[in-house]
Amino acid sequence: MKLTAKTFLGLEPVLEKELKNMGASNIKPVKRAVAFEGNKEMLYKCNLHLRTAIRVLEYVTSFDAQNENELYEKAKLFDWAHYLDVDNTFAIDSVVNSNIFRNSQYAGLRLKDAICDFFRYKTGKRPSVDLKQPTLLINLHIAENKITISFDSSGQPLNRRGYRTGEHEAPINEVLAAGMILLSGWSGEVNFMDMMCGSGTIVLEAAMIAANIPPNLKRNDFGFMRWRNFDATLWNKVVNEAKSAIKTPEIRISGSDISMETIDIARQSALDFGLKQYIDFKVASFKEMRPVGRKGVLIMNPPYDERLKVNLGKLYSDIGDKLKKSFAGWDTWIISSSFDALEITGLKPVEKHTLLNGSLECGYWKLS
Repeated sequence: MKLTAKTFLGLEPVLEKELKNMGASNIKPVKRAVAFEGNKEMLYKCNLHLRTAIRVLEYVTSFDAQNENELYEKAKLFDWAHYLDVDNTFAIDSVVNSNIFRNSQYAGLRLKDAICDFFRYKTGKRPSVDLKQPTLLINLHIAENKITISFDSSGQPLNRRGYRTGEHEAPINEVLAAGMILLSGWSGEVNFMDMMCGSGTIVLEAAMIAANIPPNLKRNDFGFMRWRNFDATLWNKVVNEAKSAIKTPEIRISGSDISMETIDIARQSALDFGLKQYIDFKVASFKEMRPVGRKGVLIMNPPYDERLKVNLGKLYSDIGDKLKKSFAGWDTWIISSSFDALEITGLKPVEKHTLLNGSLECGYWKLS
């Protein structure tokens, strides 16, 4: 089975490592994704366990096409009846990077027409489109004239873990948060802090890593569960094995923020997801915080001046002073879209990564 796990730019190395640790074969990183091979059990494990994947696709077929009509004709030749019948539903997610195909919606529409006409010719009926919860979510990827069709085994994006019970004005994506933690090399051996934790995404992801809790253990709906070949017995085996491997962390995880509202959201999310006992939350300015222990890892996502109007020079200077004064011996990491502000901390970058937070290109720096 040929599979592809999609991710964000800059997280390909940690996703590759996750797949290696899970036993995937023929692993090949590509831009914003990692291709690999595995069986049905591997597919299920990937959806349950991968922290830095947005979705997992199963490759189905590929061909060349010079225009939308050729795409339609070639797609209509595929045996869709092996995966769908007229009582099922489907939807198409199109990703186009091509000078030939300029309109992703129209390309997706032609693929939809090909599938419907395939069934009309054979049965006189056609399956319906369901954009919310289709039997089969079909991924159409076009790179110049190369057409690749895959089935999306995840359904909803895998960052939707199920712990986000409240809304914060700019929560960091769960996949990005987990990727930042894994890029830092932290895996639960030393204490962990986030002194600007907002609604708690980074510390919640850290708690799941430390406790060996699969990120999607609370989800009860994946795309592959509606597939014709879904094996409920195998899925239950994968889930039960994951539950039996959960452990109690021996370190402390701390999250603080100046906003009472966001800390309340973080506490509720931790409670609802069964992580409250692993995380110490506090309403406090970063200037008030002290390290928990002599060594550990600290990750911060301070304002970038994109959503909150702040004096970045003063803020990042104060952050640098705080880290130098109080966090000697700790590995400290900051993500920011303001590269100038990162320099203002006055700390030396010993490791740099480029990541995307939404549409913003950010520096993710380890500072010393």
